[in-house]
Amino acid sequence: MGPARTSVMTQVSASHILHVDMDAFYASIEVRDNPSLQGLPVCVGGPASGRGVISAASYEARKFGVYSAMPTALARRKCPHMVLLPPDFDRYTRASRQIMEIFRRYTPLVEPLSLDEAFLDVEASERLFGPAEEIGRRIKRDILRETSLVASVGVAPTKFLAKLASDLDKPDGFRVIQPNEVRTVLDPLPVSKIFGVGPTTAKRLAAMGIHRVGELAREDRSVVAARFGAAGLWIHDLAHGIDPRRVTPNRDEKSHGMERTFPEDIQDREELRVLLLAFCEEVAFELRHRGLRGKTITLKARFGDFRTITRTRTLDYATNLGPRLYSVAKGLLDKVERRPLRLLGIQVSKLEDIRAVHQGNLFDEATPSRTDWMASQERIERATASADAVRQKFGKGALVPATLLGRSRERRGPDLRPLGTQTGADEDSAASAPEE
Repeated sequence: MGPARTSVMTQVSASHILHVDMDAFYASIEVRDNPSLQGLPVCVGGPASGRGVISAASYEARKFGVYSAMPTALARRKCPHMVLLPPDFDRYTRASRQIMEIFRRYTPLVEPLSLDEAFLDVEASERLFGPAEEIGRRIKRDILRETSLVASVGVAPTKFLAKLASDLDKPDGFRVIQPNEVRTVLDPLPVSKIFGVGPTTAKRLAAMGIHRVGELAREDRSVVAARFGAAGLWIHDLAHGIDPRRVTPNRDEKSHGMERTFPEDIQDREELRVLLLAFCEEVAFELRHRGLRGKTITLKARFGDFRTITRTRTLDYATNLGPRLYSVAKGLLDKVERRPLRLLGIQVSKLEDIRAVHQGNLFDEATPSRTDWMASQERIERATASADAVRQKFGKGALVPATLLGRSRERRGPDLRPLGTQTGADEDSAASAPEE
């Protein structure tokens, strides 16, 4: 690396941030619920005969080089005897809620990142439950005892270090990084371990002779900033363990959606409309469960030649009702040229809390059309509330629109993939798309 280079001083406080990450979450639930799968290479995902991808792989499958986001056909070649199961997001969501409730016993400062991982700030809880390390071990034991699932836990002074710690000893890991251990832990790691350093940034750093975190930390801060701009300052700070982000339970949620890649291109518009209806009902249910509604609906369509287009409409009033979403989405689909589609998806953005008051114009008049719309809205909301009560008790599939009756999970497709709640991500970040 040549002569010594100036760097910032490491500024980390006591270790009171936890990152809890479930091990092979989807696959582990399948094994838990069907013990005959124990020890087998279990994968959750779409069919190998089409364009399915792996959503989750057990550690037995990972030994063969199978990992999430891998095309199922490739996974099957790597592991011919793998057990492939379609995803069951109802069960995964129920398990996630149970785990999140365990977290909240110990602290209200819980920031979920996905169904299977979250940050916790336990500094204020240490007087009740003991040091952060003990809280982490208690949470890990509670999850195993109450859900029969295994979690890996990282305890550290910052969110970046806590997430890194939870990944170091997977599966069934538990790692504490104390402030005086930061350099010892970080220095030998590849720079790709830093949040924000994806393949492109890693190549650019390698061209500078920087391959390890310690080498990045020793590089002059101004040099990194000159090469990478504001992102350079960010990754240089992380190389020193500096991460000012706080655990924020109520992160601004930007969007929620769902999409599906089809086993074969679909041209039939009625088939596409039925699929779109299923997407809208699913997304609407999740929005209501999260206490959200949205104003902007975006349709995503990908043709057989991989050309992808989007069509968007913003409503006057936010909604979380399936029929409203579908009415708009169907109109957007009608504007898409009638060619076979490889992928179809729906996303709702400009989200707001359902408790937000709809602000009308001071001079609005209750026109007949508006009065009819409000009456229709109230009828749909009443019917939806009753339907949700049934779904919460018996599962989402217990009550569906008549158009979807008889459409099994297999027909809807196991590659029906929720996009989740989007909060903004760096496309070049290796950590922005964690493995299930």
